[in-house]
Amino acid sequence: MRLASLLAAAGLGLAACAPSSFTTEVKGEATVPAGPPGGTTSLNAFPSISSFAGMDFDQNQDFKNQGISKGDVTSVKVKSVTLKVLSPNDQDFAFLSVAEFFARAGDREALIARRENISTLNLRPPNPVLSLDVDDVELQPFVSAPTMSIIVRGRGVMPEREVRLQAVVTLEVEGGLL
Repeated sequence: MRLASLLAAAGLGLAACAPSSFTTEVKGEATVPAGPPGGTTSLNAFPSISSFAGMDFDQNQDFKNQGISKGDVTSVKVKSVTLKVLSPNDQDFAFLSVAEFFARAGDREALIARRENISTLNLRPPNPVLSLDVDDVELQPFVSAPTMSIIVRGRGVMPEREVRLQAVVTLEVEGGLL
């Protein structure tokens, strides 16, 4: 009987040491300015998303809810990246040809998601959502850095009207032994 009790206790101890996994989302908005009337102007730069700059994951609510600090993180992978047209609601993505998302911490940068030929996807209003192709990049070194930023780059043509976009990056986070 003593051996069975010992094995049961060891099993409970191992279960308590299993890594935990959870998802967290970071969201932000950007406004793409309208091009000058009467012509086609290249969109060579994507507006920055202020909530994606200087992120400290120790301040992230999902990390706090899990009782985990960024130093406890063993793995972080991007699950999904989306761009949604918020306004005007009758706008599509015809103005955008390429969108790229990069993780940056210090002098390190890595491509995390990309989509090409966006203008040919025929994503229709109202409020279309564009899903980007996610790269299998380990973001643990970025998330555990003092701060991390997500940089968005895009190319296309400036839209006829100002376009407000929402970006959502969903991350799968694995914590250390708890």
